[in-house]
Amino acid sequence: MAKYKIGIIGFGKIARDQHVPAIAATPEFQLAAVCNSGGGSPPDGVPSFDGYDAMLKGVADLDVVSICTPPGPRRSIAAACLAAGKDVLLEKPPAGTVTEVADIAHRADAAGKVAFATYHAQHNAAVKRAADMLAGKTLKSLRVTWKEDLRRWHPGQDWIMAAGGFGIFDPGINALSILTRILPQPVFISAAELFFPANREAPIAANLTFGTGLATDGQLVGELDWRQTGPQTWSVDVETTDGTKLTLVDGGAQLQTAGEPPFVGPADEYPDIYKEFAALLADGRSKVDAVPFQLVADAFMLAKRTEVAAFDF
Repeated sequence: MAKYKIGIIGFGKIARDQHVPAIAATPEFQLAAVCNSGGGSPPDGVPSFDGYDAMLKGVADLDVVSICTPPGPRRSIAAACLAAGKDVLLEKPPAGTVTEVADIAHRADAAGKVAFATYHAQHNAAVKRAADMLAGKTLKSLRVTWKEDLRRWHPGQDWIMAAGGFGIFDPGINALSILTRILPQPVFISAAELFFPANREAPIAANLTFGTGLATDGQLVGELDWRQTGPQTWSVDVETTDGTKLTLVDGGAQLQTAGEPPFVGPADEYPDIYKEFAALLADGRSKVDAVPFQLVADAFMLAKRTEVAAFDF
């Protein structure tokens, strides 16, 4: 029997495609309500509300919420839900600004509730195995290649290329979250160039230079681009000073190492998120990691701005 009745706020594509089946696969949770569906149909038998305030009032025994809206309003939504006595799970990025993430963590602590900022790429079994392989080693070189087709993955979503939409860092934060999960040393942004379409307020591509502050640093770079058509590229190449080399491909789903067959774990990023959320709830413990998001903010802070051709959906 489910322990927690959960509501989804922001019932869009990611909620329908990932959160609903993950909740169904996790026995600790029961989907009890959705809101802000944007015209999409809720699962059979699940009540739907126009807004989260109506949902909170209409489902009095709701225990937890998953906030899957665009990032801009997430802090205010999380604050209202925490004040109403609900635990909260946040899609990535967890809020509109890094400061807002800290506010959510503070409010959860003050309310005695759990807040969980999630980064789904970290939940790949291949990413976890890569982290184990790199533990205790010293980074030598790094190359992140994160190139995909904006029109394919976010058709018509103009908000994502507006100010506050993060542009290429909406998917790019997945790569950064993998780095913060697997690398044996903390990594920083040391330089960046962001490429802004002439008619948009968010970058469509980024070239990043990383650093760890160690003398062993070689070439530590990242290339992110939302203009790639055809095959999509999501890879992270790492080399350490002792000669260990590994590559994560397919967004962290597959681990490649020399002389070994590729390791591919189960396709269970989101079920693993909800498994961890259940454990956090059982312990009464929050997990609000802002480091991947801080790297995004640092890239904007340090970046050279370059204008490129206009982009239209």
